[in-house]
Amino acid sequence: MTDGMRILIVNAGSSSLKVAVLEDGRVVDSSDGLPERPPAVDAVGHRIVHGGADLVEPVVIDAAVEQQLRDLVDLAPLHQPKSLDGLAAAQELLPDVPHVACFDTAFHATLPAAASTFALPQEWRDRWGLRRYGFHGLSHAWASSRARELVPGARRVVTCHLGAGASLAAVLDGRSVDTTMGFTPLAGLVMATRSGSVDPGLLLWLEEHEGLRPHEVADALEHSSGLLALAGTGDMREVLERDDPQARLALDVYLHSLATHVAAMTVALGGLDVLVFTGGVGERAPAVRAGAAARLAHLGVAVDPHRNDAATSADDADVTGDGARVRTLVVRSREDLQIAAGVEQALARPAGPPHPGTTP
Repeated sequence: MTDGMRILIVNAGSSSLKVAVLEDGRVVDSSDGLPERPPAVDAVGHRIVHGGADLVEPVVIDAAVEQQLRDLVDLAPLHQPKSLDGLAAAQELLPDVPHVACFDTAFHATLPAAASTFALPQEWRDRWGLRRYGFHGLSHAWASSRARELVPGARRVVTCHLGAGASLAAVLDGRSVDTTMGFTPLAGLVMATRSGSVDPGLLLWLEEHEGLRPHEVADALEHSSGLLALAGTGDMREVLERDDPQARLALDVYLHSLATHVAAMTVALGGLDVLVFTGGVGERAPAVRAGAAARLAHLGVAVDPHRNDAATSADDADVTGDGARVRTLVVRSREDLQIAAGVEQALARPAGPPHPGTTP
């Protein structure tokens, strides 16, 4: 960060609003929700979940950008409205400083066509912008950057963002080349309350034979599936504490999904140099890291039991087992620093041409 620059970070989730003031890379203040009095800051950085196909780098928010964000609500109906609410509140609190949007989708704008294209009719893809967007990009960007700092020369990195929502990214030389989430944040891994990828034919069957309405299916996939559906709780801590058939099945399904998708990510990379765990579960659940590593031993992944158990979310840690070909890291999630870097990038950019048209 630029020396002396103070940036307010606004991170609006689907059920929370976290803010922090950063100066010289340090958090000097933080809270849940916006402060009652305006803090003295030079700029505000907003985490925005969806930037669509056009907004692929941090951008200073003006009326045109804000309209683009509103046009994307249908693609992220749980998160985008919360981001817009946070933006409105912050603009009212701090109307005289620049506000910058940093997008969770932007890191995945580098996906090659083979990874981003759905095998669907071209008319659909063109009309509605159907493609793999990917999410959690701010977290993946930070984790992969830290991995390359901690393991100089590493080119092929898989980052595992494991929290209530969860996704993976295949990162080659710092660029995202594949990811598990798709057009929406439902695809990919089994999550706390989300199903992850399921057979689309199954969903069509439920609608046809059981008379379920699309909104009922969508609600179940988002809020009543995943760990919650299998173990009765979406909290991985509770799953790991229990020793009953439902909890054991939930953990097995979760780890099978995780390891299978990690292996799939290595196809886009041509191998694997570093495996990174981040996010609440990734940083705080040694049993999940160990279980995934055991299922990936054929790829050269192994964790040291003592280092793995000792790793916490307070610091980054190398938990690689002796003799393992792949380095395994635990990296503290720092979306705040990634957003701050994006703010500086946007503010340093010369004024450009008008913003591109809104995404379908």
